[in-house]
Amino acid sequence: MTEQTPPSSVQHLGFAWFAMVMGLCGLSLAWARAVPHWGALALQVSLGVGVLAAGVLVLLLLAQLWRLLRYPAALLADARHPLRHVFVAAFPSSLVLLPTVWVAHEGYSLWADVLWMLGAVGLLLTTLGVVGRWLRPGLTAQDFWPAMTPALFIPVVGNVLPALAGGSLGHPLWAAAQYGLAAVLWPVALALVWVRIGMVGLWPQRLLPTTFIMIAPPSVLALSGHALGAPALVVHMLAGVALFFTLLSFTVLRRCLNQPFGMPFWALSFPLAASAALGLHLSPESGIAQWLAGLWLGGVTGVIGTLLLATLRGLMRGQLLQPEGPAPWPKTLADQAPSVARG
Repeated sequence: MTEQTPPSSVQHLGFAWFAMVMGLCGLSLAWARAVPHWGALALQVSLGVGVLAAGVLVLLLLAQLWRLLRYPAALLADARHPLRHVFVAAFPSSLVLLPTVWVAHEGYSLWADVLWMLGAVGLLLTTLGVVGRWLRPGLTAQDFWPAMTPALFIPVVGNVLPALAGGSLGHPLWAAAQYGLAAVLWPVALALVWVRIGMVGLWPQRLLPTTFIMIAPPSVLALSGHALGAPALVVHMLAGVALFFTLLSFTVLRRCLNQPFGMPFWALSFPLAASAALGLHLSPESGIAQWLAGLWLGGVTGVIGTLLLATLRGLMRGQLLQPEGPAPWPKTLADQAPSVARG
């Protein structure tokens, strides 16, 4: 007799849940950028959010370990899925971002160095796995195009994240090498996403919040580039690109909100936090630009706080960790792509 899986189960805890850690770490780093402007208040908020991010990461690691022991086939299916495999990169990204938060407050430590290295290597291997799928023999359009959404930027451009703390941890060359990989693959991934829109159509409504991920690459490339010594002109150029994608992403916000809450909404968190950090980095010590950057950080904090409350409510009501319904690939590429993201 086959054991029946409960409707709400850790079996359905996909790697996309690590976007929570990414968003909280990004928010902590953004508040750390506000310390020169707001002093102790910003520091305490940054520390508090960083501790929360660490707690969420520990809980998710324990849940994923239980999932591996109890439902190994489900975890393996995520890594092989035509779309969900790109979200695997959210795990090593979290391992990189948490020590980055530590370094921003406490400086070097051995545990941060080790965790950073594990995350950096994990990102590199995940990117190799994602891009390697494109060269797989017998690859069909049904296997290729579902993954060409902004979520592709998580593994492809995630390699820019190690540069945020790589220099402080004593690995500037390693960080620069991964930064270069991200800088090269970003336009490739961006082009594939636009081609997908022309060939298949926009990603399904369930995945519309992932549109905001387009903000992250230029934002983090600018911040990491500054950490690696990039010219100020390049940083400002990337900031202009980030501003454009921010405005573009908000054109789909109304459609994003016309659906029940699900984990794809966490795609808003890290990109918005990265844009807030970049705004504070570029703003002067006083003046209207500094106030606008502060207002933007406050708004982003409100968004991530709302996402936290919605996630807690969804878990308490059993509305998250749900199995997917069938979503067959359309008969023609002109049809809309299937909705295959976990809620």
